[in-house]
Amino acid sequence: MIRVGIIGCGKIAEFRHAPEYKENSDAEIVAFFDVNKKEAQRMADEYGARACDTLDELLSLDIDAVSVCVANKYHAEISIKALEAGKHVLCEKPMAVSAEECIAMLEAEKKSGKMLMIGHNQRMTQAHQKARELYLDGEIGRLLTFHMTFGHPGPEKWTGSNNSWFFDKNIASFGSMADLGVHKTDLIQFLTGEKITETFTLLATLDKRYPDGTPIQVDDNAIAIYKLSNGAIGTLHVSWTFYGAEVNSTILYGTEGRMRIYDDPEYALIVEKPGHEPVMYVLDKMISNEEQSAGNRTNTGVIDAFIKSIREGRKYLASGEEGASAMSVIFANERSSMSKRLETVCL
Repeated sequence: MIRVGIIGCGKIAEFRHAPEYKENSDAEIVAFFDVNKKEAQRMADEYGARACDTLDELLSLDIDAVSVCVANKYHAEISIKALEAGKHVLCEKPMAVSAEECIAMLEAEKKSGKMLMIGHNQRMTQAHQKARELYLDGEIGRLLTFHMTFGHPGPEKWTGSNNSWFFDKNIASFGSMADLGVHKTDLIQFLTGEKITETFTLLATLDKRYPDGTPIQVDDNAIAIYKLSNGAIGTLHVSWTFYGAEVNSTILYGTEGRMRIYDDPEYALIVEKPGHEPVMYVLDKMISNEEQSAGNRTNTGVIDAFIKSIREGRKYLASGEEGASAMSVIFANERSSMSKRLETVCL
């Protein structure tokens, strides 16, 4: 049995990490910690666990692993501390807020002998797993272009606060690009086995405001043009201002056809090739944050992958190195938006 502590008791812990640990027969939640002690106690009461007064108290317990579910600013600090305490770490995305922090996390992982995993849940979905398999088998030929979109009404619909920490640059560091864009950035590298090498990006704050009416400090929309290591080019559009149904789709265009992923309300994956009938796959559905918080929760597969990694002693699907690779693109996006130039991706 893998004994686990959860650090941070916000929505991501409440609706994803904690229930998914409970559903995994190889995991046991031992303790919770949050700076808001009432939230830690509430979660502990619900799961029959211990509410810790301090982070050090939680890390001193007989546990094997932790989930780091705190605000972006604290990801690296807490993950490194947990690794140094001899715990496996599942850190929510974005991995960290600087390249230096990403590198420090990887170094701490190596020194500790434990595993660091990043919560890139889009790798885990059935449609993305199948799409990767088909693409790597040459189903649509050589990739030429791609188009990715991820947008919803904003994190305040998830957190229930118009003054969310997501909007505070000192705590979040980034906006929609790192919140949503890092998912798709990681995904295109996962689907294709290629790396993003260059980016031209525009970040903008178009509509989101604090309760006093002033614009938020981070981007609520972003558009990027990516170049992959195989020469393919494509676009990414992320938004916190899709005031309607959430969009979370990816389309790959190859020399022999195209692949539509979560682009249709009924079929999770559609492969279209000239001269052939479309092949339509009924797989899982992409569940939005709003649906999750409303009780229509599904298992993302992240916790199962983390527990499997620990039990088998091998990295599975979303390693720290892969998290750092995605973040290197996000950092390049930030540089590109400021310089108004094409930027090379490097960590």
